[in-house]
Amino acid sequence: MADATTTTPDTSGSGQPALRRVMGSKLLLFFVVGDIIGTGVYALTGQVAGRVGGALWLPFLLAFIVAFMTAFSYLELVGKYPKAAGAALYANRAFRIRILTFLVAFAVMCSGITSASSAAVAFGETYLAEFITSPMPLVAILFILMLAAINFRGVKESVTTNVVLTCIELAGLLIIIGVGVWAVLNGDGEPSRLVEFNTQDQTWLVAITSATSLAFFAMVGFEDSVNMAEECKDPVRIFPKAMLWGMVIAATIYILVSVTSSLLVPANELEAAESSALLKVIDIGAPGMPREIFSAIGLFAVINSALINMLMASRLIYGMANERIIPKQLGTVHPFRRSPWVAILFTSAIAIVLVSTVDISVLGGTTALLLLAVFAVVNIAVLVLRKEKVEHKHFRAPTVIPVLAAIFCIYLASPLSGRPARDYVVALILLAVGLVLWVVNWFFMRGAEQKELDEKALAE
Repeated sequence: MADATTTTPDTSGSGQPALRRVMGSKLLLFFVVGDIIGTGVYALTGQVAGRVGGALWLPFLLAFIVAFMTAFSYLELVGKYPKAAGAALYANRAFRIRILTFLVAFAVMCSGITSASSAAVAFGETYLAEFITSPMPLVAILFILMLAAINFRGVKESVTTNVVLTCIELAGLLIIIGVGVWAVLNGDGEPSRLVEFNTQDQTWLVAITSATSLAFFAMVGFEDSVNMAEECKDPVRIFPKAMLWGMVIAATIYILVSVTSSLLVPANELEAAESSALLKVIDIGAPGMPREIFSAIGLFAVINSALINMLMASRLIYGMANERIIPKQLGTVHPFRRSPWVAILFTSAIAIVLVSTVDISVLGGTTALLLLAVFAVVNIAVLVLRKEKVEHKHFRAPTVIPVLAAIFCIYLASPLSGRPARDYVVALILLAVGLVLWVVNWFFMRGAEQKELDEKALAE
């Protein structure tokens, strides 16, 4: 199923310094785990409970299965093309439709920046609020600027910070699991809730699929790692184990946390608690534990999630600039820090606008919708690109897996899954903005090409 080699194809050739290859298998594993576990589980538990009821663990399990199958497609493609840009690069090579490539890149970039912006808001409104009263959106803007500074400093510093923050956020979720085990051993908890479904206004199938389509947002993040391929040591060899094991670790923790939450807190109370649902679990399961301890861990968790998402977004812009899908100036690499500094400034500016002007809470479902559409494209692209051979050996997914993954992604993105109409409205607005940007870029590129032709004609 997987063939690997220690030979990493050369991905340079743009005439500027190559990105620094600092990530080995362990750092990559922490990157995957840290990117998946973060704002999603800390902020979405209550919303998922509101859709499915007490059977909170099931949507997370189903979301993991769909994401895990999609990861096989990403692994085959990053093995064939170990470059930054991820899904947009694969769509470009498979379909050669520039507007589709741009919209895929735009959707993925939006997901990363929106997730980071959501984390910035959660940082100020939910967890920091346990300690001080802070003005919003000023705190969120300062939060984004701090991430930009770490990102600019370099990928080595960024991924090292990620290791520390991942350990802290894992500790927080292990506390939740430990509280659940302690409560159950002492006779607390209600096991019957684990098979309760919210069928008040919907069928049990719609309850499950609707919750799964939302829980899927908590399982994404693994795909961000392919945008770091040019900063990994031997990406062809280390990606399969790091990505798949990272997803298994994250899913196991998610399911244990969701089981604990459902055992200790009724679904309606989790839903009412919204983004502080896990704090509610602590209050009931360990009433003697100061909320400030878990709130401090939550602060680090959202920092980590946001840092990784901003890393991904800037590397995606860098990769697209190298592919000439967007202006090449956005791919400029700093000569000393070896980081894509223009892309970092660009993505950080968008995040600042979002946290200053948009109610981020309405974008979670839309982001999941866009990513499901992107994953469907990737699962189809891997089949199309089977006809394109490369000289080096790489991971190859069994054909049935991307086929099934594409079907499941399309279903979860469709109205049949119970997805609210609001998600589609916001998605259309975002894609319309992306279309405007694509047209502007098309005129820019056309003007640049005409200028080159004129200069060549004058030289002759």
